[in-house]
Amino acid sequence: MNFPELPEQTEQTLSFFFEDVEFDLPGEAGLRAWLTATAEAEGKTMGEINCIFCSDEHLRGINVEFLDHDYYTDIITFDYSEGSRLHGEIYISSERVADNAQTNGVSFLHELCRVMVHGILHMAGYKDKTPEDESIMRKKEDYYLTRL
Repeated sequence: MNFPELPEQTEQTLSFFFEDVEFDLPGEAGLRAWLTATAEAEGKTMGEINCIFCSDEHLRGINVEFLDHDYYTDIITFDYSEGSRLHGEIYISSERVADNAQTNGVSFLHELCRVMVHGILHMAGYKDKTPEDESIMRKKEDYYLTRL
């Protein structure tokens, strides 16, 4: 007996989790669509990505344990991508995002979106360790924020 071949199943999941903080994340479906469109514009497809919102102390602990950096940061991206399919974890300190939003004179949601797209861009292959790479990353963030 011959069975028809089924199309390849492609798992696509962008999930949001709250570790030790709580805040309203409006428009989750719209955020998923925007981040998926960002990946596609970069020639990538979305796989399983977990976006975990947490406190400064929680993210500093991850920074110390996994990266040997003892300082606060707004985002850490663990990239497990395979080929052009993005997979990974994006840890975001909502406290750092709130402080950066105030410093930069933008809304919390605007800065949160900047950081989320920053994580996707890291998975897509962009770096930010040199001034030149950081400039490219900022331009990409700004571009995708205009498409939100």
